Amino acid sequence: MKAIVFDTFGGTEVLHEAETEVPEPGPGQVRVRVRAVGVNPVDGKIRSGIMEAIFPTTLPAVPGGEIAGVVDALGEGVDGLKVGDEVLGWSDTGAYAQYALASAAVLAPKPAGLDWTHAAALPVASDGADRVLDLLDVKAGETLLIHGASGALGTIAVQLAVARGARVIGTASPANQEYVTSLGATALVYGDGLVERVRAIAPEGVDAVFDAAGKGALEDSITLRGGTDRIVTTADFRAAELGIVFAEGPQRRSAARLAELAQQAASGALVTTVGATYPLAEAAKAQQVSDDGHGRGKLVLTVD
Repeated sequence: MKAIVFDTFGGTEVLHEAETEVPEPGPGQVRVRVRAVGVNPVDGKIRSGIMEAIFPTTLPAVPGGEIAGVVDALGEGVDGLKVGDEVLGWSDTGAYAQYALASAAVLAPKPAGLDWTHAAALPVASDGADRVLDLLDVKAGETLLIHGASGALGTIAVQLAVARGARVIGTASPANQEYVTSLGATALVYGDGLVERVRAIAPEGVDAVFDAAGKGALEDSITLRGGTDRIVTTADFRAAELGIVFAEGPQRRSAARLAELAQQAASGALVTTVGATYPLAEAAKAQQVSDDGHGRGKLVLTVD
């Protein structure tokens, strides 16, 4: 099968296409014929080697862990799924490939009204958003500040926080202000003067901060909170030195919750935005865009 592989750590130039063995599912696993793959910032961090302490990687490796596709083969003991089922979820093996293995327990049915690319945009972002909102204990009536509100994670986090009854202030680039507003947040431009801009519209302060951007907003967040309590980042590796919680995992991978949100996405009740798609062969280009910090929604690889 075709797969994207890296044999050494480094920049996107280490990624290359290769022919690899089609994997065979073990007990409790299924093999998925991959149709779309979510590209996540962690993919590039693992490829670069900076995540070795958290995610040790055996080389050569195939990146990725977020898939949408069709069940192709069943391992021993799998119930509730059959060959031909359309699914989305998390893979056990590298997802930048024509086939990947996944635990049946972490796959959700793909609704007919949800296309492949938007299905692949949902698992990691929805899981991360739920997990951080729970860490922050966001409640109805509270004010939550989200940095990176226009990205894949921020897009989902804004909507789930609003659904909890929170007032959300979302930071994004000037080009994404209307988009963030459309998600239900009060949009603000990030960068110099942010503290004053937030205080102007929330003079009573913010109750919690979710940093999904990793663009140096933690100091402003501490100023706005008056300390480090109830600030969580998923993107800024300076968190520990500043006394901030870094939410690196583990993922919950709830198939039931994913199925619920997939239905909402299919009906239009939950917005999933795909910023750009790339064929599998252009995985290096997609990771470079991800490494550089793209502006809106999810980057997705499509697999023939």
